[in-house]
Amino acid sequence: MTSEVGPVYFLLVDDLEKNLLSLEGLLRRDGLVLLKARSGTAALELLLQYDVALAILDVQMPEMDGYELAELMRGTERTRRVPIIFVTAGAADRQRRFRGYETGAVDFLNKPIEPDILRSKASVFFELYQQRHQIAAQRDELKAYVEALTEADRRKDEFLATLAHELRNPLSPIRNGLDILRASPTSPKAEEIRNMMDRQLSHLVRLVDDLLDVSRVSQGKVELRKEQIVLSELLKTAVEASSPLISAGRHELILDLPDAEVWLDADLTRLSQVVSNLLNNAAKYTPEGGRIVLSARRDHNEVLISVSDNGIGIPSDMLPRVFDIFTQVHDNLDRSRGGLGIGLALVKQLVEMHGGAIAAESAGRGKGSSFKLRLPVVQAAPVATGAAESPSPVALQDAGLKVLVVDDNFDVAQTTGWMVEAIGHEYRLVHESKLAVETAREYRPDAILLDINMPGMDGYAVCRALREQPLLEDTVIIAQTGWGQTKDRTSTGESGFDHHLTKPVNIDRLEQMLAGILSARRDRHVGT
Repeated sequence: MTSEVGPVYFLLVDDLEKNLLSLEGLLRRDGLVLLKARSGTAALELLLQYDVALAILDVQMPEMDGYELAELMRGTERTRRVPIIFVTAGAADRQRRFRGYETGAVDFLNKPIEPDILRSKASVFFELYQQRHQIAAQRDELKAYVEALTEADRRKDEFLATLAHELRNPLSPIRNGLDILRASPTSPKAEEIRNMMDRQLSHLVRLVDDLLDVSRVSQGKVELRKEQIVLSELLKTAVEASSPLISAGRHELILDLPDAEVWLDADLTRLSQVVSNLLNNAAKYTPEGGRIVLSARRDHNEVLISVSDNGIGIPSDMLPRVFDIFTQVHDNLDRSRGGLGIGLALVKQLVEMHGGAIAAESAGRGKGSSFKLRLPVVQAAPVATGAAESPSPVALQDAGLKVLVVDDNFDVAQTTGWMVEAIGHEYRLVHESKLAVETAREYRPDAILLDINMPGMDGYAVCRALREQPLLEDTVIIAQTGWGQTKDRTSTGESGFDHHLTKPVNIDRLEQMLAGILSARRDRHVGT
């Protein structure tokens, strides 16, 4: 914490110019400004203009002597605490000294003045003034820090309360659905209940993903996977992701997009997440049956993407803060429907990582809002390389894979096994890491779903031990873990894992991965 102090002002008052010049010569130093006055009236005018660190007053002056000036200074709040040193050419008897100290003087010097004594005394007040102002500046900085910390603490408490509320929202219907299915497994509403539970679980996963994303981006741990993409593909992906929420609100979505192709050097997943987040916000904060407009246009070397709505709007005092983490417009909390106050903070960070900028606009409450983001474009479309189409999952035959599931959590292991079985494969479960290698040698699985964070021997060690087994050299080992950051994926790769799945694992993703393993196994058999 550093605080710069400006110039220090001394006031020199004497009716004789030669005395003022003499004092000026004695006291001159860097950082010191000497104010000179030849009368008490002139001195008072200077005292009203400047914050004076020391006043050196001549006692004997016409019209208003030094004592009278000192008494006026002590009677004014602005100058009552200014240190005063009296100087006099007359006899400094006890009575005169007493009167000087009575008016608040800190010292009384006789002319001719000893230069070293005056400089020494003046230096004390020069340094005291600097120290006092440094302390005051530091006090103000500390006060600002305290206020910032208090506000951050308030927002943290508000966020935790909101988080608890938003987590309970999807957990409640999931819990209710389980209870209903337990009581009546063959209920006519069973399918509807399962669909509801799936929607709520997806919502819960999105909340956790948002929390992890904003943390990773804030710490610089997110790496963009940039490639040349066409703008229309980005916007199509975002619209598809937001369509359920827009449809649920019975909103009209208007698209105003350029006819010509616009190319970006960007991470398709992350930028579609940005636009989808803006569309979701528009759907959340627009009353049912509202209008949402997604527009885009080329502007020289940039593309301007705008998401506008005719919803409840943003108060003017909140506009500068809408991109701050954990910030929500208080009037809109009842309409958040799953908002944690982190979505727009994440949007801003991801846009800036792409070299772009985003701004929010609103005419006020009830007048809708608009979010406009600018992104750099690439001048030419990528050259076609004739890349082959992505392979589709292979249709599974009756003879599927043998999958070993290793997880110390019984429920996770069992439900994973059920998913494996549901998509046409057989499975075996192991709940202790020390039994994994032995079971794998006996079972000879085609694939192993292996948890990382297990007691005793962790998943990394188990994977390395499995890789030492010649019988398992063709076995595909998949990390199935709650750790999903880039460094975690790097660690699993370095430990010998072939793939990395982050919990909760989506059954479609698992099916696609196992289908790829099955296809590769068949290709090997054909080759032999």
